[in-house]
Amino acid sequence: MSLDALIEAARGGTFPPVSVIAGSERLLAERAVDALRTAAQAEPGGFNSDVLQGQGLSAQTLINTARMLPMMAQTRFILVRHADAIPAGELDAICAYVKKPVAETCLVFISEKLDGRSKLAKAAQEVGAFHEAAPPQLRDLPPLLQGEARARGHQLSSEAAQALADALGADLSALDDALERLSLYVGEGEPIELDAVEASVPHARTDSVWALVDAVGARNKRAAIASAGSLLGSQEPPLRILALLARQMRTIARVRSALKSGLKEQEAAQKAGAPPFKARDLAQLARKFDDAQMRRAFQTLAEADLLLKGSKVPGPRVLENALLSLCS
Repeated sequence: MSLDALIEAARGGTFPPVSVIAGSERLLAERAVDALRTAAQAEPGGFNSDVLQGQGLSAQTLINTARMLPMMAQTRFILVRHADAIPAGELDAICAYVKKPVAETCLVFISEKLDGRSKLAKAAQEVGAFHEAAPPQLRDLPPLLQGEARARGHQLSSEAAQALADALGADLSALDDALERLSLYVGEGEPIELDAVEASVPHARTDSVWALVDAVGARNKRAAIASAGSLLGSQEPPLRILALLARQMRTIARVRSALKSGLKEQEAAQKAGAPPFKARDLAQLARKFDDAQMRRAFQTLAEADLLLKGSKVPGPRVLENALLSLCS
C-alpha cells in the first residue's frame, strides 16, 4: 500500500495495527501520523497515546505498551520516532511483534533515515506495513497541487499549479504553506489563477523564465540577456535562474525525444511531464535543437553550475556568459 493510500484509509477510519513510515518527506509522514492517530481515536498526550524514541528503546517496553489494554477506549496509539536508532539487539523481538501485532493497537514507526534493507523495514515489508515518504517527482506536482487546492475548496488552474511547482520545486512543506497563503489571498472558494501565484509567492516568475527559454531557443542574445536581467532585478539568485532554465531545457529534451518517437504534440508534452497548455510552445522549441546543440546546451549549463557554486566570478557574469554561449 502506498503512503497516500494509507492516509486515505486512515481518514476513512481504518488503521493497520503496524505501520513503518520511512523517508525524507516530512509533510506526508506527519500527515500519515495525524490521520492514523485520529483513526485510532487517541488524543495526543492522552491515556491511550504514547510517543517513544528509537534511541535506547527496549523491545520489552514497546511490546508491553502495545499489549496494554486501552483505558476507556477500544484502541491504543503508539508512535516510535527515529526508528532507525532502535538498538540492534532489540530488533528481533520488535520484528516478531511487527509480524504478529495486537489488533487493538495502532503502532507507527517513523524515520527519515531508515533503510529499506534494514531488519525492521524487511519485517514490515513482509506484512505490507512498509510505506515510503518520498518527495514526489516534479512532473507529478501540478496534479498533486490541484488536489490539495480542491481539499481547501479552490480550483487551481494548470498554469498556477505549474508556476508553484517551478517556483518551489518538490518541497511539499513550502508548497503547502504557499497554498494556505493563496487560499487566504483569493478568499474562500475562489479559484486560484496564475496572477495570484505571481503576486503572493516569492520567485514565481514563470513568464520571465519562459521568455528566457524562448530567447535561448531563438538564439536571441539580446532578448536572453534582457530576460535574465528582469529576473535578477526581481531578486532571483543567478543559481536559481540557471536551475529553472536547466529544468525547462530538460523538459524540451524530453519533448524532443517524444516527438522523434512519433508522438503528437499533446502526447509528447504529457510524456515529458509538461503542462498541456505549453505543448505547442514546447514542440516549437524542441524543433529548434538538434542532438549536437542539445548536448552542448547541457554541457554549458553544467559548467555554469560548477562556476556558480565554486568560483569567485560574480554570479550575474557567469549567467550572462552561459546565455551567450547557449545563444551562439
